[in-house]
Amino acid sequence: MSTEKKYILDKAAAASKLERMALEVLEQNMNASELILAGIRNSGSIVAKNVQALLAKHSSIPTRIITITLDKKHPAEVKLSEDIQYKDQVIIVIDDVANSGKTMLYAIQPFLAFHPKKIQTFVLVERTHKAFPISSDFVGLSVATTLQEHIYVEVNDEEVLGAYLA
Repeated sequence: MSTEKKYILDKAAAASKLERMALEVLEQNMNASELILAGIRNSGSIVAKNVQALLAKHSSIPTRIITITLDKKHPAEVKLSEDIQYKDQVIIVIDDVANSGKTMLYAIQPFLAFHPKKIQTFVLVERTHKAFPISSDFVGLSVATTLQEHIYVEVNDEEVLGAYLA
């Protein structure tokens, strides 16, 4: 069995996708007073930090990053890193890969009680197999895969290094 990674996005392509997506976020939220970027821990939080930097490069709209913590396989409990007022806020839930839609669906749930102005979803890579009724608003790359294949986004502490199929 080969251990060579089949990259679908290298570092430069991932950076280009994130830049385009950040501009789309601004286009759709140009009148927002603040954007709350809610990164799903771990890789989603790194993607959120990159998006925050790109938004700051192109706009003066203030952003705030929070972290969503949940067990992606069994997401019964969802925790937010900050207990702030989300009423009438624009919230963008960010993850690295959207597989079945389950993680994103559970990640959105805690915000509903606060009556936000808008909740949008942002993923670098989206698989086309959906088991839950979630469609991402901002997608870097949509990939048709078999159910046996998995997509992984590589990150370090601050950067998105690429995405590969395994």
